[in-house]
Amino acid sequence: MPNASAKFWDKIAERYSRQPIADEASYQKKLQVTQKYFQPHMEVLELGCGTGTTALIHSPYVKQIRAIDLSPKMIEIARGKAQAKNISNVTFEAVSIDELSVADRTLDAVLGLSLLHLLENKEEAIAKVYRMLKPGGIFVTNTACLGDTMKWFKLVAPIGKFFGFMPLVKVFTAQELENSLTQSGFAIDYRWQPSKGKAVFMVAKKVEEE
Repeated sequence: MPNASAKFWDKIAERYSRQPIADEASYQKKLQVTQKYFQPHMEVLELGCGTGTTALIHSPYVKQIRAIDLSPKMIEIARGKAQAKNISNVTFEAVSIDELSVADRTLDAVLGLSLLHLLENKEEAIAKVYRMLKPGGIFVTNTACLGDTMKWFKLVAPIGKFFGFMPLVKVFTAQELENSLTQSGFAIDYRWQPSKGKAVFMVAKKVEEE
């Protein structure tokens, strides 16, 4: 992932960490749905963990969470939160998805929340997640599908990224995202969108291999 993205998120990390959650009710519902899939033995990976809030909330429900983000500043804030709350089963690392190394078929769940629309190649990331998961493992995503309501954003996003006041943002529809997941071998187990224009929340299950 380009270094420019890391710089963008480093720059806004402090402000980001202080922002209230935009839609608290939807956030709580997504947490609860995710936790229904969790079991105490589970090994979990969170991609693009930001300042660690979600990983820390989920920590009592699983054995271990490895949380990564390409922004060292975000990770620094996340580690501070974990230390303050005395949470020891979550580890935070500053690493991009491209650089991440995970053995095949070793994870029970992967979280990619507010992430896939920020990647250069979502298909590549989805395929990588599929390989990491054990058969029956889940990939939990929450994704801004701007192609459904803001197709014009395709024209604006590259300009914003060029001038450094926006990160990389990809434009696609919810159906295109679902197709990307199913074509990689996932089955959609749960799908929810609070309202039109809001991020689409999905739980995709790795279909049992022959």
